[in-house]
Amino acid sequence: MPIDHGPTARHRRLAAELRRLREEARLTPEATSGLLGWSRPKLVRIETAKGRPTVADVERILDVYGTDYATRAALLQLTRDIRTRGWWAAFGDVLAGGYAELEDAANRIRTWQTEVVPGLLQTLDYARVLIAGEFPDDTEEIDRRLQARMARRARFARTDAPELDFLVAEEVLRRPVGGPAVMASQLTALIEAAAQPSVAIRIVPMTHEYRPGLGEGSVDIFEFSAPLELDTAHVETMGGSMYIEDIAQVRRCSSMLDRIADAALSQEDSVALFAAIREEFRAHVHA
Repeated sequence: MPIDHGPTARHRRLAAELRRLREEARLTPEATSGLLGWSRPKLVRIETAKGRPTVADVERILDVYGTDYATRAALLQLTRDIRTRGWWAAFGDVLAGGYAELEDAANRIRTWQTEVVPGLLQTLDYARVLIAGEFPDDTEEIDRRLQARMARRARFARTDAPELDFLVAEEVLRRPVGGPAVMASQLTALIEAAAQPSVAIRIVPMTHEYRPGLGEGSVDIFEFSAPLELDTAHVETMGGSMYIEDIAQVRRCSSMLDRIADAALSQEDSVALFAAIREEFRAHVHA
């Protein structure tokens, strides 16, 4: 999977807000750059998140637009934040900064997973099998990615961790990644995770002849309470990650997850299914 080293989520949000304010002021890029005494390419780079503005740059832009105090304060803080290195910067060689930032800042994360156990729920052994499958001859790469994966998980032990709502296809649980012993341990970890008050894990059973989202890939939706942080959807494709910030498209993704949730088992029934499948794997371990 390619690592996204492009602009972070906050950087993209700042660029979108500055562009929106210019359009509300009914100014063209040419007129605005003239008022600022800048070249047009400099402004365009800032508005497309290809250039990282300084706090002084944003102050000058907001002076031209006559932005109100509350919006001005929020955007200046956003500008400072995009220049701050997050914990994920230490893993920039193996971890997508944009994704990690969304995950770190969200108030709620909703996930629909059809292929593997969601990353935040994976045990070390389960994750190792998946990563080794991508990098079979590179032990350093495997260890580095495992460190990043466990660092992500550790963040969710903090008191202000987001609410996590996982929807998982039953076939994910029955896929023998790493063999019966690894899967039995992974299912135990899911049972333990589901006992946490801020975590919901529900299974969409294979018994459904048809389910919403059939044929669709895995989706994450990051939800925010801050006014300048728009909800963002993340979709995995063969070519890499795709981030969706358009309000209508994110709403469609959210509606799809709502329909999938309606087809899912309850939390209690899902935990019972975890335990039943775990016993099946344990039987193979001792066979």
